[in-house]
Amino acid sequence: MKAQVIRTFGDPDVFKIEDIPKPEIEPGHLLIKVHASSVNQVDCKIRRGEAPSIAPEFPAVLHSDVAGTVEEVGEGVKDFQVGDEVYGCAGGMRGCEGGALAEYLLADAHLIAKKPKSLSFGEAAALPLVTLTSWIALFSKGSLTTNMNILIHGGLGGVGHIAVQLAKWKGAKIYTTVGSDASFDQVRELGADFVINYKSQNVGEYVARFTETKGFDFVFDTVGGKNLDNSFEAAALNGRVATTQARSMHDLTPLHQKGLSFHVVFMLIPLIYGVERKGHGEILTKAADLVDQGKLKPLLCEEQFSLDQVSAAHALMESGKARGKIILNY
Repeated sequence: MKAQVIRTFGDPDVFKIEDIPKPEIEPGHLLIKVHASSVNQVDCKIRRGEAPSIAPEFPAVLHSDVAGTVEEVGEGVKDFQVGDEVYGCAGGMRGCEGGALAEYLLADAHLIAKKPKSLSFGEAAALPLVTLTSWIALFSKGSLTTNMNILIHGGLGGVGHIAVQLAKWKGAKIYTTVGSDASFDQVRELGADFVINYKSQNVGEYVARFTETKGFDFVFDTVGGKNLDNSFEAAALNGRVATTQARSMHDLTPLHQKGLSFHVVFMLIPLIYGVERKGHGEILTKAADLVDQGKLKPLLCEEQFSLDQVSAAHALMESGKARGKIILNY
């Protein structure tokens, strides 16, 4: 089968099209004919060699997000049959059998769900990683409830735009940060009640403006670095902070002084270590229902790519100029 393969870490041009063996079906697995994938930041980090602990062995086929059609069903799999249209986050790193940058992907059936009926394969491929991350942060870690006020940093980012919609579905009061006044209408359309331009208002100003200096019940940080300190500052007494970006040094004094609960979200753990994988398929099944009910949708980059153009797709991701998820259609 045709696949985009890397044999060394490096720039986007390390990808090379090669013919590699088609995977053979295994018990508990699905063989998926891949129709689409999407680019996530972790895919670029693995390619650059910045995440060696989770990188697959060379020669490697990358990308975790996949949408496609079931070609074969392994022994013991009861919930899928040949021809099912599916999606999931199921490859491209250590602990997985392959990657989505290929014509076929062998995937643990627990990581897969039937794709939303209302979406194309490309649209569906935009959802798995960011949806799983948002769901785990809001509901599994943060126990978000109706009427809770939540501050979501980066409301138009890959994870952020899904988090806004999920929080809206849950009935929370949603505040979110963006980097431009021109983005206000777009993020409001996703469900944000109040939008903050973090470049023109500092934390103290918007905490005072929106919460009478009390702070937010729940702060979800998708940015990291200094913004994690901002999240501690923005949280209310006995509030909650969840982050997807905790690989940095911080003073934890504010957590103690405010009695905060702090949650780190690393949704790749089931893929890497082979634990609790069934939960991912269950979340994606629920998310597919929300999509088909009109309560959840992906934001897509206008420029889309083919499997042959993966180097250009990664270059666009790293340029910081993409708006919405970058899709590859095969």
